[in-house]
Amino acid sequence: MQTKRVPASDEVADWNAKYLWHPMVDPNVVREHAPLIIERGEGCFISDIDGNRYLDCTAGLWNVNVGHRRPEVIAAILEQLNAIEYYGTFANMANVPSIRLSKRLIDMLAPEKMRRVMFSSGGSDSTETAFKLARQYWKLSGKPEKTKMFSLKLGYHGVHFGGMSASGNTMWRRAYEPLMPGFFQIEAPYLYRNPWTDDPEQLATIVAEQLDRDIQYQGADTVAAFIAEPVQGVGGVIVPPASLWKKFREVCDRHDVLLISDEIVTGFGRTGAMFGARGWGVAPDVMCLAKGINSGYIPLGATVVNERVANAWDKPQALTGIMHGYTYSGHPVACAAALACLDIVEDEDLPGNAGRVGAHFLRRLEELRVYDCVGDVRGKGLMLGVELVRDKKTKAPFAPADAYPAKLYEAMLAQKVMVRVAAGKVILSPPLVFTEAYVDEAMAALHSAFQSVKPAT
Repeated sequence: MQTKRVPASDEVADWNAKYLWHPMVDPNVVREHAPLIIERGEGCFISDIDGNRYLDCTAGLWNVNVGHRRPEVIAAILEQLNAIEYYGTFANMANVPSIRLSKRLIDMLAPEKMRRVMFSSGGSDSTETAFKLARQYWKLSGKPEKTKMFSLKLGYHGVHFGGMSASGNTMWRRAYEPLMPGFFQIEAPYLYRNPWTDDPEQLATIVAEQLDRDIQYQGADTVAAFIAEPVQGVGGVIVPPASLWKKFREVCDRHDVLLISDEIVTGFGRTGAMFGARGWGVAPDVMCLAKGINSGYIPLGATVVNERVANAWDKPQALTGIMHGYTYSGHPVACAAALACLDIVEDEDLPGNAGRVGAHFLRRLEELRVYDCVGDVRGKGLMLGVELVRDKKTKAPFAPADAYPAKLYEAMLAQKVMVRVAAGKVILSPPLVFTEAYVDEAMAALHSAFQSVKPAT
């Protein structure tokens, strides 16, 4: 029997440039710059194909909450593979792990009075499902004109046409326009950059009033839902004023509009609460889940609806059929991995750890304000950001073509710490098993990077 040849690392890098298109980057950049190819992981560390070991301050892509290569999760995956690798949930078919996970999620979401779960393959799928179910809900409720969706500028809700139409950043949208009609954005609750105020409570009132006015302008009888992240992630770790989500809930209730919480990043503990909206004291009508649901071990997403929404399907009608779903909705291996991950999340109190370690991290990040290029630091739980500026007084950002943010990222890699640098922000979202000792290690690397790399004058 011939042994399968393992390609050399330089050969793999060459194949990458020739054959693979990467998300969220110009292929020409990948062709010109060899990628960092990750080969192994262990706990809060990852290693590349050349054997370099890095402290992972990104948790993959906000998602490896329980840490890399947890034996409990791997065992659950292998056990399920030894039973059956796949059977779907279309029509009237089911598999055991998907049923068990649906019950587990509804139990976890009892405070929000959630009632039904629909599984998918990831976050973009889960928001697309939410938009479809929201429109179907209003048709079943006798209000078929309620189809419009509101969201926040700088929000990120995935890459399907619905999610992209709700997302509020030009760079995600421009190449694919025109987008879906009926999607509208209001201003983000961006305390560091807004044209009105430095007072959080005043900002909360302004943003909520804008939502109220714009819903009235569009006609509340035509608006289906408002979607937002409890903390805006990809848009720059924008933490809203503490009262804003309660104001959102009030506005939605006033105009009979569904409130959708995009918990894809914030769900399962990242902000210090089990769910981001719960941390703000608010129960949404619909919740979109992914990432932390099973820490990225197998792709999985879920959309959960509360009693009010689910009740619309209780009486058979012409449109009660849910003509939506994915081949891998309720994938048994993904659901088995999720059940094992949720055991860890609850048994090890990862939301509590994220709150405690995140508070320590945020305190330490304040030290970075001494550097001329650090305009702001902010965060909630283990969801943190450092905003880079060319000028502190004017808050002028670095131009997209400026090399400084990329050089800062390279300096962090040289210190063997993995961070994410995007749109002039250093984003930190480590596994929820992170410790204060790891925080201090990351801070030493950050100080070293800021001291060694200076913006061009």
